[in-house]
Amino acid sequence: MLMFFSTQLSRLGFGLVALGLAAGPARGQQAITTVRIDPARPYQTIANFAASDAWSCQFVGQWPAAKKEAIADLLFSTAAGPGGQPSGIGLSMWRFNIGAGSAEQGAGSDIKDEWRRAESFLRPDGTYDFTRQAGQQWFLQAAHKRGVRQFLGFLNSPPVGLTINGKAHADQAQTNLAPANYAALGTYCATVVAGVAQATGITFNYLSPLNEPQWDWNGGQEGTPARNPELAGVARAVATALGQQHLPTRVLVTEAGKLTYLLETADKPGRGDQLAAFFGDKAAPTYLGATPGVAPIIAGHSYFTTSPAAAAAVVRRQLAARVAAVPGLSYWQSEYCILGGNEGEINGGPRDLGMAPALYLARTIHADLAVGNAAAWQWWLAISPYDYKDGLVYIDQNKADGQFYPSKMLWALGNYSRFVRPGAVRLHAQLADSARAGQLLVSAYQSPGGRQLVTVVVNDHDTPATVQLVLAGRRRLGRSQAFVTSATANLQPGPALAAGQPLAVAPRSITTLVSELR
Repeated sequence: MLMFFSTQLSRLGFGLVALGLAAGPARGQQAITTVRIDPARPYQTIANFAASDAWSCQFVGQWPAAKKEAIADLLFSTAAGPGGQPSGIGLSMWRFNIGAGSAEQGAGSDIKDEWRRAESFLRPDGTYDFTRQAGQQWFLQAAHKRGVRQFLGFLNSPPVGLTINGKAHADQAQTNLAPANYAALGTYCATVVAGVAQATGITFNYLSPLNEPQWDWNGGQEGTPARNPELAGVARAVATALGQQHLPTRVLVTEAGKLTYLLETADKPGRGDQLAAFFGDKAAPTYLGATPGVAPIIAGHSYFTTSPAAAAAVVRRQLAARVAAVPGLSYWQSEYCILGGNEGEINGGPRDLGMAPALYLARTIHADLAVGNAAAWQWWLAISPYDYKDGLVYIDQNKADGQFYPSKMLWALGNYSRFVRPGAVRLHAQLADSARAGQLLVSAYQSPGGRQLVTVVVNDHDTPATVQLVLAGRRRLGRSQAFVTSATANLQPGPALAAGQPLAVAPRSITTLVSELR
């Protein structure tokens, strides 16, 4: 499991350290773990928490109204029901998959699973049909209706009419887009942004033109590899076309397949060391830092870097330091689900709606935010039909109707997304003076406007804990409300806590404490 033991954290110099004192509490007493929070030591400003509509929303968006509305509530709602129970996890950004046209090609696309094919707005004759991707457009509007105000469009592949092989996947370990078509891809992207805006009233804030360019993408789903010079050429072309159409959408790069590709070449010559290639070396021909319309954000995916614990911590610490060395640059963790390759800690399959993957997910989010200084954290499939740990909400693999099944991973993400809102600032938080053997993962965030403190506590142990927050400086904590995700609770509100009252943390739980700031 992704556990940052106190000795490892202390040695690596992180701000969140759990100290287990040798002297234990008296028998029958629960030790109190003190958490010292310092508003004078702010870190990153949170941009958003998000998930993707690939690929199920093309079908679920056309399910019976009551069911798709209920799923949309789970993903986007910030409303509360009886007793203050959250109706959903309040995602603050939605990722829209701009399809390449493999769905229209059917079996000829070479993508066997039709749930991984995607429609394209671009017809073979060069005209556009913005009635396509109707199910996805429904979810786009459902998100907006429930208060989501950030949207990102992403391409796994250029549209098939522009690719080298006429397919939405590559044949070889090289880009499936000829340089002569970079400008055409830019025009296509800008036309899609404008067309979706006209059809739905929603303009994408960001557009990601190449997703995970390190992988070869020779079948199974839409995708294309790309070398850094090719990605830079595409990014410039798309940014230029967006600017020519006076669209506010900014280009997001690099959506690296794993975090180490942002920092080193590794096993992908020409496709790695992307932070230096695009934002570090101003003399590099791939430098995008001064390109109008390119967001000052480096995006990467946490796949294959979440374990073992020490290695996961080192990668994130290195990434945070490298990003901090570039003025104005921020880092987004822009895609993750639980895959294999986790040192035997957890497997990608099968589907598991329970707490084991939820706690693993919570530890990963904690590491990305509190160690990697990620300003955004984004999940992969919002809705999954698969027997895999890749979904927040699971469904029957039925295109017309079916049942849906919320997972504990949904609610674990909600312990962050529902309460840590865009504009919140992470604060220094340190565990100290603990007589409790074991470990808690704690991170703290000051809300936009500074009226609340949001503290998230991950307890992966089979024993309860008691946490006392201590705030440095002149401000004081007022009344608090806890929300708990556990085997028996889904962001369940607990009793209100008076100012200064310790927080009881259940075993194997994720608890978010929302406190007034005075």
